[in-house]
Amino acid sequence: MQIEKSGRLKQLPPYLFAEIDKKKKQLIAEGKDVLNLGVGDPDSPTPSFIVEEMKKNLHLQDVQKYPFDNGSPNFRAAIARWHKRNTGVTLDPNTEIYPLIGSKEGIAHIPLALVNPGDYTLVPEPGYPPYRSGTIFAGGIPYFMPLKSENGFLPDFSKIPSEVAKKTKLMYLNYPNNPTGALADESFYRIAIDFCAEHNIVLCQDAAYSEMYFGNRPVSVLQLGGGRDVAVEFHSLSKTFSMCGWRMGWIAGNAAVVKLMGELKTNLDSGQFMAIQETAAYALDNGDEEVKKLRAMYERRRNVFINALKKLNLDIQPQPATFYVWFRVPQGFTSVTFANALLEKANVVVTPGNGFGPSGEGFVRISLTSDETILLKAAERILKFKD
Repeated sequence: MQIEKSGRLKQLPPYLFAEIDKKKKQLIAEGKDVLNLGVGDPDSPTPSFIVEEMKKNLHLQDVQKYPFDNGSPNFRAAIARWHKRNTGVTLDPNTEIYPLIGSKEGIAHIPLALVNPGDYTLVPEPGYPPYRSGTIFAGGIPYFMPLKSENGFLPDFSKIPSEVAKKTKLMYLNYPNNPTGALADESFYRIAIDFCAEHNIVLCQDAAYSEMYFGNRPVSVLQLGGGRDVAVEFHSLSKTFSMCGWRMGWIAGNAAVVKLMGELKTNLDSGQFMAIQETAAYALDNGDEEVKKLRAMYERRRNVFINALKKLNLDIQPQPATFYVWFRVPQGFTSVTFANALLEKANVVVTPGNGFGPSGEGFVRISLTSDETILLKAAERILKFKD
């Protein structure tokens, strides 16, 4: 029997992180001491108070059964409290919040609820690959919005052709931004809200890194006038509480869009294990101090790593958010040649910027999800390689 890949799968490039992992494993198999600064997967364990709560919740009555369609009422209520406490936004837990099996699930699937074949989505690049893949799986056409350093890594909506805007159903934004670490301010969001309102576009804000900031709290699009009329936010516990493998997140905002997400999910999955949802509720209600500790840890790591690389005389600026360092490669290299050279000669894994989109060419992304000892060791190897 001959199995043929579908046309939609053929449209996708190799998934960036899978390719990096493949090369890393090959070097490890050869006995090399590989330092992986490529994938943004937190190294710190899930806080113990969350793990202990999970142990209790494994014994809840009927925990083995299918979850409620719209998730645990306790979890939705905790999400509403979290939004109110952190952004001042009052959300209805029954109509404006819906649990997800990680934010990636919602981000990748939302086009199936909103996009018809031939419709456009507006996709920032460099950006998270599922924005593009989710669009393609829905039969849509991704229209890429370049994020340039001279614009603060913000898209310029005036460059979007009117014929594209007329056929666009949703726009992805992601601030704090992966991979650049950039932030968006209130004035930018007001422009985005007005643009989406004018063209009847749903604004999908990927807020996975909302708690990974090192100054003032990032703006929530939902706290601005008109925000809930056009926007939803996707949140995740993965980075906030080092819970990547737990697969827990949510969508919040415009009630009509949240309802469509729920309708879609009832046909695609059966929700997340109820014990995880109940534990996530406990984490949101009781985890603020732990989040502060994680935030401080990543800020220390960022400063240690950047200071160690000062001898390179590269333009490495401390990002105001996320746990990434995004910087231009040395003269004479492309993103890929620099990343490959580091991998082969220094055994340090970094992510080439063009893997996130053409506008990422000339940059690499380094993840700070390793302890300071490893980061300093990696910096030393990079310095020796450059010499």
